[in-house]
Amino acid sequence: MPPSAPLPLAAPDAERFAACAMAAVKTRHPHKLDHLILDAGDLPAPSQIHPVFDGSYDWHSSVHMHWSLLRLMRRSPGLPQDEAILAHFDERLRPELVAVERAYAADPRRASFERPYGWAWLLALQAELEAPGWPARWAQALRPFSKDIAARLAAFLARSHYPVRAGTHANSAFAMLLARRVGDPALDAAIEAAAQRWFLHDRDYPAAYEPGGADFLSGGLTEAVLMSELLGDRFTDWWQGFAPRGEAMQAWLQPAVVSDRIDPQLVHLDGLNLSRAWCLAALADALGDEALRAAAGAHRAAAWPHVTVGDFAATHWLVSFALLSLGD
Repeated sequence: MPPSAPLPLAAPDAERFAACAMAAVKTRHPHKLDHLILDAGDLPAPSQIHPVFDGSYDWHSSVHMHWSLLRLMRRSPGLPQDEAILAHFDERLRPELVAVERAYAADPRRASFERPYGWAWLLALQAELEAPGWPARWAQALRPFSKDIAARLAAFLARSHYPVRAGTHANSAFAMLLARRVGDPALDAAIEAAAQRWFLHDRDYPAAYEPGGADFLSGGLTEAVLMSELLGDRFTDWWQGFAPRGEAMQAWLQPAVVSDRIDPQLVHLDGLNLSRAWCLAALADALGDEALRAAAGAHRAAAWPHVTVGDFAATHWLVSFALLSLGD
């Protein structure tokens, strides 16, 4: 079945999301720096090594909140923040600043920096920049870095014997889903080959083991969505072997409970509800299953009121997952 049209985004929600994302990318502290210290003098401020993606608590969140700003402008033209967003991108997406980010990530001793989650979001951002409507200079500025990352991710997938099925940043299937958006042929081939090796013969997924207490992704659902994209007409047969049996399926249909929205790990579960909504809706399209669509709506509703309120532990990243939950 063809994918459903993206769900609508009400103007008040678009405006509050844009205000939240803009505030996040401008907020420099608190900041969780992912930096391998190479010697006693290697103690930079985040802005020195990440002049493009400084802000938003950590590097990968800055990348995907930049993606969010573009997505919001594309989905909701005429936002009050439009002028400020355009000025911000002009300030940050400059070749000389991207070159600093690129050089930092190119050091072989930092080969695993932000792999694969941050890499995948960078590629998704590049894909958004390549869409019609944005100044060509932005995509041109980031493209050398994103091409490096696409090549590294393709090589990493080719030499990796095993996937990561965790519900957090290292998850393989989620990174592969996002990275496919950039349309790099070599990377797409590496993704398809890895998915065939890792996931084609999976059966009776143990959904009852989900969620983990710090998950913001479902290992099983992200895998299933990836396979739906890659298998096409063969997906229904694969799903019949993969889908959880009996009551285990209920673990995917009920929204996760979030007990603490200040704790930066426990609040991940709001993100899980949003990413599950995205996956469940995609699977509903692929399978024609309205029970999955209803579950997607329940998950989205559980998290939606909390996307832009509360502690920075949540507001620095949840907008991106709320937008994913609406579909492309």
